[in-house]
Amino acid sequence: MAASGRLVGILLLVVGAVLGIGIVAWLVQGVREDTTRSSGAIFGFILLFGFLILPLLAGGAYFLVRGQAEAKDLVRVQEQRRLLDIVTTRGQVAISDLVLEMKSTRDKVQHDLYDLVGRGLFSGYVDWSKGTLYSVQARELQGRQTCPNCGGQLALAGKGLIKCPYCGAEIFL
Repeated sequence: MAASGRLVGILLLVVGAVLGIGIVAWLVQGVREDTTRSSGAIFGFILLFGFLILPLLAGGAYFLVRGQAEAKDLVRVQEQRRLLDIVTTRGQVAISDLVLEMKSTRDKVQHDLYDLVGRGLFSGYVDWSKGTLYSVQARELQGRQTCPNCGGQLALAGKGLIKCPYCGAEIFL
């Protein structure tokens, strides 16, 4: 979809530009040959520019910008999918390894992880002090009162997030 949006935008811009150049050349030629009066040429230019060329150019610019934004979003979704695939396949992965494999930063990996949790796509827990991320089935974590990392009592930290006050592990539901 993103590539098609950009393609439509480029096509509309090109068609608008070609039509604009063609209409201007036609009107100028009509004035030179005295087949068109200058006032008629100006009126024709304003009319055709306002109702044909300007909407084509504006539509093309809109689709181009929208397509580029969708392409960026698609890249972000693909990165998050890759992160999710790495963690779920391995079950346990060091955050430093994730950062290296993703060619990213720790903050970005953490942000992507929280985003996946918020969307309900990841369940597991992370021990930030050890720098390890664990993928666990959500049914194993539901209703759990103790930390899977240290066994301490858990405290609710936010929507879909429980934080262990003892070891700092965050459990994502």
